[in-house]
Amino acid sequence: MGGLREVTPPFVVPGPAGVAIRARLRVSSADVAVLTEVGMFLGSLASKDLAARSRQGLGHDATSWAARKRELSPVSSARWAGSVTKATHDQWALARRNQAAEAAWLRGQIAQIAARLARPLCAKADKGAGLVRGYAGRGEWHAKSRRLHALQDRLTSLEADRAAGRVRVVRGGKGLVRLRHHLDEAGVTGQAWRERWQAARMFMSADGESGKPYGNETIRVTDAGQLSIRLPAALAHRANAPHCRYVLDAGVAFTYRDAEWRDRITRNRAVAYRIRFDELRGRWYVTASWQNPPVQVLPLEAALARGVVAVDMNDDHLAAWRLDVHGNPVGGPRRFRYDLSGSAQHRDAQIRHALTRLLHHARHTKASAIAIEDLDFGDGSTREKFGRNKPLRRLISRFPTAKLKARLASMAAEQNIAIVAVDPAYTSRWGAQHWRQALTTPTRKTTRHDAAAVAIGRRALGHPIRRRTAPPPHDRRDRAGHRTVQAGPERPGREGPRPRSPGPRTRSVSPGRGANAGDQRAQDHSGHAAEHASWQQDVLPLGLQEDGYLLQGH
Repeated sequence: MGGLREVTPPFVVPGPAGVAIRARLRVSSADVAVLTEVGMFLGSLASKDLAARSRQGLGHDATSWAARKRELSPVSSARWAGSVTKATHDQWALARRNQAAEAAWLRGQIAQIAARLARPLCAKADKGAGLVRGYAGRGEWHAKSRRLHALQDRLTSLEADRAAGRVRVVRGGKGLVRLRHHLDEAGVTGQAWRERWQAARMFMSADGESGKPYGNETIRVTDAGQLSIRLPAALAHRANAPHCRYVLDAGVAFTYRDAEWRDRITRNRAVAYRIRFDELRGRWYVTASWQNPPVQVLPLEAALARGVVAVDMNDDHLAAWRLDVHGNPVGGPRRFRYDLSGSAQHRDAQIRHALTRLLHHARHTKASAIAIEDLDFGDGSTREKFGRNKPLRRLISRFPTAKLKARLASMAAEQNIAIVAVDPAYTSRWGAQHWRQALTTPTRKTTRHDAAAVAIGRRALGHPIRRRTAPPPHDRRDRAGHRTVQAGPERPGREGPRPRSPGPRTRSVSPGRGANAGDQRAQDHSGHAAEHASWQQDVLPLGLQEDGYLLQGH
């Protein structure tokens, strides 16, 4: 047991900090012309400001930020300049965080490869001694030594950029830049790529302002669905309304969270808007977003007051099982399947549908929480961890752990269901060892994933995964068939005598006979005070005393 890592305690996942809703704009030809011109003009300002921000590097301060804003204000407006400079600063900060994440990943890869290179060829791993396995042959060893030097050079260059405050960021995405050199392979024409490039580099985003009409002075949406934009100063000739505004012919109708959005704009609370063009679909969309007020996270005990639906996440389905507050499985297992093949939109729709069915199941069983594993496959796709098992590495690489957990937390918050995250260590192994056979019946075959769900739920409830040892054979210390899972420590009367069932409990003493009929120590327990005063056995056998968790009722 000394080689097992420490298991972190479960915690309640906080709810979403913000809300975003989207609606399609059925624009006219005049609207398309104005929106395209405004988006490209503001996009050029954003590109210019991003270059200026990148040149400043670590020397950026509030004074330089104000200077950039003053430079953009004459050709746009003070509010547009504020939105542009804030967006470019956030993009620079995101690039810095990506640099830190990449540096940490490189250090981990370098350490893993160096440790395996130091081992003899074909050497087996020894987890007890902390030794990894060696490489299979000289060819692989040589290739990995070359990769080690390449990663070290890459890390050196990255650390130099980070120390100097340099970032390498592209407005529109590096993916489109790389696609430009492989148009024939992707089956994309040059004109189609140019349209996608221009659409990705447009900028039409404006933060909300509390106290302003409808919560936003730059991009305004009224309660009647009328959308208007404050045009930049250079495009003031395009205005069709007072105060240099352009009112679109298209109306806005939010079908999701419409009541919440109307409540905010009627009280002039801040709402941010973003208008973008989806070139692949040929559609315009407007997205409204706002921040939720900070809400105190529900205590773990309150979240688990009515039991939990434990979920084991897999590549093609969610395995769920309902557990009561004592950690006992209730009913049967449930499986919610999805398909992660195909496009990103298809995968997202599949996951959303599976999570919807899971939440409906939790509400039907009246559970107050859903327990999931706090998975992180940040380095799970590397060959150093899973060897030549390429299908497994691909499976883990495409598994959307972070997106699934974030989407589930957001959807569960609307249903007043708490999400409890647990440490994923040993849940599959111990679940299969202690619960798979015990929950298998002649009419139901319990899978390894179902048993893992039970292990996850017990860990979330604070119970150990391991079940109580099986009862001894007939007529030794107890009858075979006695329950194998103890009651919780808060259960009243758990230490008292069990209810007397009809019929003799042993072959020698009739039920209810004797002065100590209610005293469990006096019934078939050698070591009672009335017997052998010079030697007295403990109430529990020595083997059970060594398992301290039994004394806690788990």
